[in-house]
Amino acid sequence: MAFSPEKRTGTISGIIFVAIFAAAATFIAGLAPIHKLGLSPLVIGIVMGIFYANTLHNKLPTAWESGITFSGKKILRFAIVLYGFRITFQQIMEVGVEGFLVSLIMLSTTFVLGTWLGSKIFGMEKDTSMLTAAGAAVCGAAAVLATEPVLKAEEHKTAIAVSMVVLFGTISMFLYPVLYTTIIEHATGFLHMSPREFGIYVGGTIHEVAQVVAVPASVPNAPVEMANSAVIVKMTRVIMIAPMLIVLGLYLSYQAKKEGGEGADVKLVIPWFAVYFIGVAAFNSFHLVPESIVSNINIVDTFLLTMAMTALGMGTRFAKFKGLGLAPVYTALGMFIWLVVGGFVITKLICQVF
Repeated sequence: MAFSPEKRTGTISGIIFVAIFAAAATFIAGLAPIHKLGLSPLVIGIVMGIFYANTLHNKLPTAWESGITFSGKKILRFAIVLYGFRITFQQIMEVGVEGFLVSLIMLSTTFVLGTWLGSKIFGMEKDTSMLTAAGAAVCGAAAVLATEPVLKAEEHKTAIAVSMVVLFGTISMFLYPVLYTTIIEHATGFLHMSPREFGIYVGGTIHEVAQVVAVPASVPNAPVEMANSAVIVKMTRVIMIAPMLIVLGLYLSYQAKKEGGEGADVKLVIPWFAVYFIGVAAFNSFHLVPESIVSNINIVDTFLLTMAMTALGMGTRFAKFKGLGLAPVYTALGMFIWLVVGGFVITKLICQVF
């Protein structure tokens, strides 16, 4: 137990150590040049954690490891639950059927495609493929973090998935404004998108919430409608992580039973933190808590997620990456192409129908 009498001091010291790193990551992410790139504290945190893991890891007391592990497991689950305060069901209703369908189709197809490409085509382990797919399909680093406990994956696999989110999410953030201003805005027929349609496209296909916010801000004279549609569709994708994780838990239990035989004693994997996440979002929809308090909760939650990401980075050694080669890059590239091209087609077709 992390807080047993013999481990309590080391655990607390480890948590404080991770919190110091997370505070530094939060400060760095707030610097103007970094903020302009759309890099969240979560991404900065895992980079700092990986640096520590591969340089100073042996210089600190081993007793602190329990605190680092606690941050990467228990604090993570609590932070995912609090993430529900960022969403209301009213926001999902606002975007209409089009936004919901684009979110649902892109999430499910991207997750299936990424898992298949990684495990079947490029030879990665299935959990690494699923983590990479979750990051692209749902909401970037936060989705990778939420999926990791369900898969019980190792820290270095989480780091691989997050690095792919950072790489292709950053490319998206610069690519989409260029596509809009040079092609989509001036085109006619099927290639043309209204600001609302482009917002749905952005929210339904770009990895991180921060990156989604950055794209309309990078389009000259973009209407407010574009930014609103993008953010609301993105938050619809975010809330879908809960049912996705529940379905994933049921699938893993089914697979375990299938592989273990009829008489195998298989424990059903239900990520309860995902259920609680939906409950918090439902509670938040009633607006019972003042906005100022919700805003402060979200600030604390971002810090807790940064702690979790930093802790996962601290468990990542470069030696564990040996043998993977470019498979994660190829897998993430395949999903990226589907999100950009397939997402455009899906958005146009759905908006035309509805």
